[in-house]
Amino acid sequence: MATHKVFRLSLPDDRASKVMAYIVRAIPGRTPQCPVPGAASASFPSPAPVPGHREAEEEEEDNEQEPAEIHLCVLWTSGFLGIAYYDTSDSTIHFMPDAPDHESLKLLQRVLDEINPRSIVTSAKQDENMARFLGKLASQEHKEPKRPEIIFLPSVDFGLEISKQRLLSGNYAFIPDSMTTTEKILFLSSVIPFDCLLTVRALGGLLKFLGRRRIGVELEDYNVSVPILGFKKFVLTHLVSIDQDTYSVLQIFKSESHPSVYKVASGLKEGLSLFGILNRCRCKWGEKLLRLWFTRPTLDLGELNSRLDVIQFFLLPQNLDMAQMLHRLLGHIKNVPLILKRMKLSHTKASDWQVLYKTVYSALGLRDACRSLPQAIQLFQDIAQEFSDDLHHIASLIGKVVDFEGSLAENRFTVLPNIDPDIDEKKRRLMGLPSFLTEVARKELENLDSRIPSCSVIYIPLIGFLLSIPRLPSMVEASDFEIEGLDFMFLSEEKLHYRSARTKELDALLGDLHCDIRDQETLWMYQLQCQVLARAAVLSRVLDLASRLDVLLALASAARDYGYSRPRYSPQLLGVRIQNGRHPLMELCARTFVPNSAECGGDRGRVKVITGPNSSGKSIYLKQVGLITFMALVGSFVPAEEAEIGAVDAIFTRIHSCESISLGLSTFMLDLNQVAKAVNNATKQSLVLIDEFGKGTNTVDGLALLAAVLRHWLALGPMCPHIFVATNFLSLVQLQLLPQGPLVQYLTMETCEDGDDLVFFYQVCEGIAKASHASHTAAQAGLPDQLLTRGKEVSDLIRSGKPIKPVKELLKEKQMENYQTLVDKFLKLDLEDPNLDLDLFMSQEVLPAATAIL
Repeated sequence: MATHKVFRLSLPDDRASKVMAYIVRAIPGRTPQCPVPGAASASFPSPAPVPGHREAEEEEEDNEQEPAEIHLCVLWTSGFLGIAYYDTSDSTIHFMPDAPDHESLKLLQRVLDEINPRSIVTSAKQDENMARFLGKLASQEHKEPKRPEIIFLPSVDFGLEISKQRLLSGNYAFIPDSMTTTEKILFLSSVIPFDCLLTVRALGGLLKFLGRRRIGVELEDYNVSVPILGFKKFVLTHLVSIDQDTYSVLQIFKSESHPSVYKVASGLKEGLSLFGILNRCRCKWGEKLLRLWFTRPTLDLGELNSRLDVIQFFLLPQNLDMAQMLHRLLGHIKNVPLILKRMKLSHTKASDWQVLYKTVYSALGLRDACRSLPQAIQLFQDIAQEFSDDLHHIASLIGKVVDFEGSLAENRFTVLPNIDPDIDEKKRRLMGLPSFLTEVARKELENLDSRIPSCSVIYIPLIGFLLSIPRLPSMVEASDFEIEGLDFMFLSEEKLHYRSARTKELDALLGDLHCDIRDQETLWMYQLQCQVLARAAVLSRVLDLASRLDVLLALASAARDYGYSRPRYSPQLLGVRIQNGRHPLMELCARTFVPNSAECGGDRGRVKVITGPNSSGKSIYLKQVGLITFMALVGSFVPAEEAEIGAVDAIFTRIHSCESISLGLSTFMLDLNQVAKAVNNATKQSLVLIDEFGKGTNTVDGLALLAAVLRHWLALGPMCPHIFVATNFLSLVQLQLLPQGPLVQYLTMETCEDGDDLVFFYQVCEGIAKASHASHTAAQAGLPDQLLTRGKEVSDLIRSGKPIKPVKELLKEKQMENYQTLVDKFLKLDLEDPNLDLDLFMSQEVLPAATAIL
């Protein structure tokens, strides 16, 4: 039977510590099993005997008779996907944090291909794209294996609050019964990403479905619930798991209020962030793709190297002019999907045609340029081949038919001359109408009453030609408007409008020219739309490839300006090797920046404990390692002389951001939640960055928890993640709380004492800090010398175990000041003043001062 070792910390009256003790349960010699490829373990194994040989055979037979089923719950809203599924093979719920997905739902299709669900549960209230996707999925009658069952639940079952209640009130076998409600909430919050709202709603809907269908317990009593033995974070094959805390504290993304006074209420812009300095994309879709790559780092070496090949090509000096030319062309690639959507709905705007024309011609320019580039690079080959002659056909049609200037002037679709003779003739008639109507009005005036001074013939679309006469003073009543030979129509702006015999003839002769012209031009627009929509596939491909080229040109531009180098990938290396790495954001803010190397791979130094004084660069070093690794997994050049990245499947961080602290959240609670995520999800391929864990609670408690977490990982042996820990708990080393061995490596930030000054070299080296140098840091912060001296004295007394006594000199000096103050009050007292109230003076002035003295 396997032994189960539980690290329990006896910290009285500290429930959070009790919860943490349950979290860091370890099973030596056994690793969490992930039945689905790409699933990162986040469950909690319960003590159970290992079955014997015969029992194992019986279990295999049972598995053959009852194959595992997967029931998937999915939501798609505003371009983001929330996914959760239940696997009957291990009675575990898997979830994927909110992830962006294209309208074609390519990510969802990858999930379906990988897990092959038996049923798909979703809300009855769905987006058009999701409805179309599910309809297409349900129509695949001959799909092997059998197509999934589509199940719709009322949208109310996916409500955010009700989903949270279902999750928190669930009866889970892996949660100890001794936990209180508060401890249970804390425990679940360390596993389930409650900040991912779509995922929480998907989990809530899945629990509702499981309770209704009673999966696996159909024949049991109703008081028996569906067994849930754990929660696991699901990650697609080749994708790297990174949570939202990591994106925030590493400043991969950082939104801040827009400085424009017109956008104060809702406008946000990207602040100083990795995305902000690398985003040099010229088109909107390029920026979207770059953000998508940032949210989906990958381990697909073929994809990563193909990105790097393009970046390296454009970094060659002889290709700079070509890169700039392509960048200019990409600036004309606009929102083609929106234009195509308007065409399908017949809501095309006049400006859409000019935008589409420029987009297509720019795409043709990209094609011609890429045909002259090395076809060994796949992206150039794809653009050269897939930007077909359909683009030239679309551009030619639009250029020959659409009158761009006329369309913008009239704010509607208009065609060029010599396209349709009938339209040209009607436009000529319409152009000659003013002079012709003037002549008709002159003849009409000759037949009118001499009292009428003037008249005009006007044309009103949909009504026709009318005779307009100014209203005379004698025309008061409606009966006064009647004129022989004319049919009164209406009064407007003191003018009477009539139909005459001549205007009726004009209606019959010329007709409704405006409407006829618009109808015929609308017919041309419809025919042109059909031609464009018939070739929509090539336009979509243009957008995909152009946005990819835009992103890689942007990354190449940043790599050129900042001096980045190409990373290498080694599947055999379980970790990273960085030579003279730099923090990509800090080096832009500091006058000088000291590069540092980092290496973690193999079975040595998997846990690196970094000590050193405050402000010596520990946090920057941790973030630097995380950012360089992240950039390499995106397919970008990195700020280092050399970088070799292994099979890193996840990055976890516990580094406080200013925003989190400013919200008034407990620092210790942040510690527990973030570290618990790493404990529950990290594998031997994960990179874990921990900075000053436990500083928000009692020093002994924080130190104990840090030691327990590290010992838990060290007990895993070769399965231990790659961990960088920065701490000021020197007792962790001095008390030898960590086991000795090759897995632990101690690093420190190099410093030098120059008299009373402490010089920081910001250089990582092997070793252990001998002191925290808190007094030097305090002196740099501007604290008075007298206060620093007293601080050193108290620190020495604590280390030696001696009692701390108040400083008598300071106490006497303060008493003398109080004496002098009281004497001054008496000397200023005027006893001959008739308004003097001695009782009031004694109660408000003398007694408070005397109390301070005593």
